[in-house]
Amino acid sequence: MELIQQNRCFEGEQRIYSLNSKVLNGESRFGIFLPPQALSGQACPALFYLAGLTCTEETFAIKAHAQRLAAQLGFILISPDTSPRGEQVAAGDSWDMGQGAGFYINATQAPWAEHYQMESFIADELYDVVIEEFPVQAHAVGIFGHSMGGHGALTLAFKYPEKFKSVSAFAPICAPSECPWGEKAFSHYLGADQAEWKKHDATALVQSKGALFNEILIDQGLNDQFYTQLNPALFKQACAEAGQSLTLREHVGYDHGYYFIQTFMDDHLQFHAVQLEA
Repeated sequence: MELIQQNRCFEGEQRIYSLNSKVLNGESRFGIFLPPQALSGQACPALFYLAGLTCTEETFAIKAHAQRLAAQLGFILISPDTSPRGEQVAAGDSWDMGQGAGFYINATQAPWAEHYQMESFIADELYDVVIEEFPVQAHAVGIFGHSMGGHGALTLAFKYPEKFKSVSAFAPICAPSECPWGEKAFSHYLGADQAEWKKHDATALVQSKGALFNEILIDQGLNDQFYTQLNPALFKQACAEAGQSLTLREHVGYDHGYYFIQTFMDDHLQFHAVQLEA
């Protein structure tokens, strides 16, 4: 692990590290915000943030405006890249496939399987690195994300509830098995068997696993240009049928971008603060 960038921020530090990933079979980068409490050696709760299509490990740190309140609450914020990178890594033929579009799953099909193991990278390799290298409070790790990363946050939370105690999302892809983005990615990464797709679909996971969390928070803009891809109503229905408590807030006038995320970021940090203390 190599420190690439280090910047003072709200008396904490925003850093970027390079990691030689065995899981991804190459170099990966992740951002981490260490609040002043962590810099002084105090064990702190941690939140993984998974970004959306085309984003990198820097997107959250620059655009989300999360560090101010995270410094007050004493949150460590971890923001991994959205896919493996490099000349040796397979690239798609469009912006929503390949590098920048890993979908936080483990690919099983060629040529993707050699590097596209984002689920194992986030939930195993990077998770272990963060726990071992930084002062993370035991049993106080949450996960949230946006769009493709909202899909990743919801699915990884339901796959690994022993690791992630809280979960929220901004405009997540709630049922990727039933939208063009997910159909395209899953057919390439996982093959034609749609039963395999359901293992990585948040709506299907709630249906199969039932209620696992005290509460889930989702914010969704009603002027979202990708609304038809996201299917929040399907996830809401699945949660209701499973008895999983969900707060789905829909906001008039807000779109899919980071101005929307900035607006409600404080609410999500406060939400995780409550959930991680429960």
